[in-house]
This record gives sequence, structure tokens and C-alpha cells, in this order.
Amino acid sequence: MKRGKKYSDAVKAFDKTVTYDVNEAVKLVKQASTTKFDGSVECHIRLGVDGRHADQQVRGAVVLPHGTGKTIRVLVFAKGDKVAEAEAAGADFVGGDELIPKIQNDNWLDFDVVVATPDMMGVVGRLGRVLGPKGLMPNPKAGTVTMDVAKAIADIKAGKVEYRLDKANIIHCIVGKVSFTEEQLADNFQALIGAIIKAKPATAKGQYLKSVTLAPTMGPGVKLNTAKLA
Repeated sequence: MKRGKKYSDAVKAFDKTVTYDVNEAVKLVKQASTTKFDGSVECHIRLGVDGRHADQQVRGAVVLPHGTGKTIRVLVFAKGDKVAEAEAAGADFVGGDELIPKIQNDNWLDFDVVVATPDMMGVVGRLGRVLGPKGLMPNPKAGTVTMDVAKAIADIKAGKVEYRLDKANIIHCIVGKVSFTEEQLADNFQALIGAIIKAKPATAKGQYLKSVTLAPTMGPGVKLNTAKLA
């Protein structure tokens, strides 16, 4: 893949063979962004687990202290009193059965997170083939299946991010925007890595944090010293 001059110059700005501490890495990532727009800062964490085994799955959610810098649109599946509660809490969309054909047939996906009360999971389950592959299915571990919809919405709007392993046992997560201060990005990163370390499965053997990389949306990644994170 051919890279542009800006990317090539960004790569030359630091040593790709060196691992950095958090503060150094954040500084380099901000400098390495090659976009004219305010890009995101992403974290890629390779874990020493095998996600094919249920007892080695790593999944959860954490509220980043400084948010993600993105406006998150929340869809809530609820009924009864919970509809008004969700609307009052700032949900962007609230509904039930009537949303099924809109999502299934009209490919309506103008939302970033889906929250559901437990009594609505039978309805939401019918959308598994649509929401599942896009990582949008509500999940109790992520706090998106709950009767306390007001708290769920407040947390999401405040900067709650969900983390989970992909098929290669890597977690990909946004920790903020390039425009964030170094301190804000470092705080957000520490909150995320702390939650992931806490979520270490009891059955995980050997080195848990295999590699941790911070990278701007378009720009080279900076590797972190995992020994200083564990």
C-alpha cells in the first residue's frame, strides 16, 4: 500500500522499533496525525487470550473521563414508563416492535448504540442478524441491557465506550480526538487499559498484554511499553 508524503514524514518522526511510555506515546500520536480534520485517536490492544473459549472472552465497557469527542446517537428499546424515562434522559430514538421493519427492511441504522430493557430483548433478538455483525446488539456486560435506562444513556452520552475482542484477539477502541490535550488522552487511555487489565480472565496464562498501540485515524501507530502498563 502506497503511503502519502505526510504519512512518510510522520513515520520518520519517531523510532518504530522503540516502545514508549503513555505520555511520550500520546505526544507522538498527536504529532503523527496527517488529517486536515480532527481525527480520532485509536487504541489497539492485542491480548494473550483465546477468545474462542467462553472463559477467555474479554468484554465490557468503561466511561472515559473526558469522553470520546464524538456525538453518540442512542436508540432505546423500551415500553411502558421506561419510554418516558428514556426520552427524558436524552435518548435520540425510543421505540419497540414498530422499529423492527424500519431496521430490517429499510436499513435504518442512524444510531451508534442500542440500549434495551430486559423485557424487550425478545423483540431486539429478532434483529440479531442486522445488529450483531455491526456490534450494535445490547449486552448486559456492556451495561446496555438494563432497567436503569436513564443511567445507561447518561453514561453513553458522557463517553462510555465498549471494548471486546475481535477474531484475532485484539481490542480496538477510540480514546479521544487529536485535538484533545495530551493529559486528556492519557487519562482516557489509562481508564481504558485499567478496565481491560481488571477484566483479565482467571484462565488467561502467560503475558496478558501482548502489544498496545496508539494511532491517529490516518497516521502511523506508536507502540507502548506493556511492562509499564501491567
